[in-house]
Amino acid sequence: MALSSTFKLISISILIIFLLTPQAYSQSDECNTESKNSCNNKARALPLKIIAIVSILVTSMIGVCLPLVTRSVPALQPDRNLFVVVKSFAAGIILATGFMHVLPDSFDMLWSDCLEENPWHKFPFSGFVAMLSAIVTLMVDSMATSIYSKKCNAGVIPQSDVAAGQDQEMAVTVGSHFHGHHHHDVKADGEESQLLRYRVVAMVLELGIVVHSVVIGLSLGASNNTCSIKGLIAALCFHQMFEGMGLGGCILQAEYKFVKKALMVFFFSVTTPFGIALGLAMSSTYKENSPSSLITVGLLNASSAGLLIYMALVDLLAADFMGPKLQDSIKLQIKSYVAVLLGAGGMSVMAKWA
Repeated sequence: MALSSTFKLISISILIIFLLTPQAYSQSDECNTESKNSCNNKARALPLKIIAIVSILVTSMIGVCLPLVTRSVPALQPDRNLFVVVKSFAAGIILATGFMHVLPDSFDMLWSDCLEENPWHKFPFSGFVAMLSAIVTLMVDSMATSIYSKKCNAGVIPQSDVAAGQDQEMAVTVGSHFHGHHHHDVKADGEESQLLRYRVVAMVLELGIVVHSVVIGLSLGASNNTCSIKGLIAALCFHQMFEGMGLGGCILQAEYKFVKKALMVFFFSVTTPFGIALGLAMSSTYKENSPSSLITVGLLNASSAGLLIYMALVDLLAADFMGPKLQDSIKLQIKSYVAVLLGAGGMSVMAKWA
């Protein structure tokens, strides 16, 4: 699947959900209006939102670009132990984002008193949609890997730089024994297969992050509560920076060409500011506690949570901890576990504000 087609599909899907979500009847007038309190001030909220757009854009770019620009630092290259530890920290942040931020928000929205008792209070839609999302992510993950592998074997996708390097090395040792040559072929195939996995993981992870980034940006942009916006800006800056580090690490391992790297960095960096701008534009019609908004955002959050939890556990943590590098070193495993707990713990604390 082409990268541009993937992002077009994301954008179209989000717009369709917003347009087609049915307007349910609220149980009280408060469900379609903003709450009245001293913190609600549209004029004072506007400059805060502009600050949020700029600060979140900058921190997002720093976070996602950091692993890419530090590749020249020997200690932070993908084959080094420090990179594994930092990646584990970022994976912990992504895992906590799904469990502590996105999924609880979905439960709150779909269990809201503003929604009708039947069916929203009769069935745990958040958990159900998150479960389906995880299964669908598994399907996409598996099928995309299979398609990439077949295209690569058929010559549709050019061989990577890794494979090219292996071929060059084999040309030097062409006079060696056939057994050694065959062993080298197997090694090259294994590295090519691993590279394909990294590329699928990076693309699917970006899909989940983009969806929930638009949603949280939309909520901030539509809100006029100056008391909550201030804390939310700081929390989102922290969140975007470290989540960007996790994604940036995956992009680095995927070894994309410059254009694809730039596109993935661009989409990650602008989605939350885009969501804030969209919320600003819709602030006169979009109400956070209206039934249609609760259903739309609640379902999007649930699907995003399932995707992020699957990616963090299966493609990031399990893949690394069950891989040969960590399996060969208990000391490195312990360091990585500590990093996971620190990342997940830090993001869990941030759930108090965001």
